[in-house]
Amino acid sequence: MEKEQIERINELARKKKTVGLTAEEIEEQAALRAQYLREFRANMEATLQAVRVEQADGTYKPLEKKVKKLN
Repeated sequence: MEKEQIERINELARKKKTVGLTAEEIEEQAALRAQYLREFRANMEATLQAVRVEQADGTYKPLEKKVKKLN
């Protein structure tokens, strides 16, 4: 995400707290936030894919997703 887009997110957040947003600004803010979250999650996923955990025998194993248990 470009610096200008992040600055625009912050600008809209400040404006929302002070004077409020128009309908168009609310839509713009939602779209920018959604884009920011998509990119953040993609970066976090890439980081986690690169993590390796050292095992007791000295080998390294990639992280694995936890399997959710049904109660």
